[in-house]
Amino acid sequence: MSTAKMIKKATKFNATNAQFDEGRLMQVLVAPIVSEKATMVADKTNAATFKVLQSANKYEIKAAVELMFKVEVTNVSTVNIKGKTKRFGKSAGRRDNVRKAYVTLKAGQELNLSGEAA
Repeated sequence: MSTAKMIKKATKFNATNAQFDEGRLMQVLVAPIVSEKATMVADKTNAATFKVLQSANKYEIKAAVELMFKVEVTNVSTVNIKGKTKRFGKSAGRRDNVRKAYVTLKAGQELNLSGEAA
């Protein structure tokens, strides 16, 4: 293995070793998304859907979900959705851009987003 490859491999970011600011992690998850599609995805793949900050990366999202809900996360997929342009009479407006995160949980674990105790 060449020296460049060894250095690149050694400096690769590892989420388990990273230290995140707890205050930042509490702000990463904006809101859970409760929709027909999100419910269908949750039933099929054991994944929860969240609206997250535009600047949040997958490592921060994973750490935030594990911190707030005390579950183990196996995968995080993110989607950026551009806001639609809407008209209100003569004036034009625009909805906000949204970043969604599909968080897949380890088998046998679930999130209780309703707030009820189990």
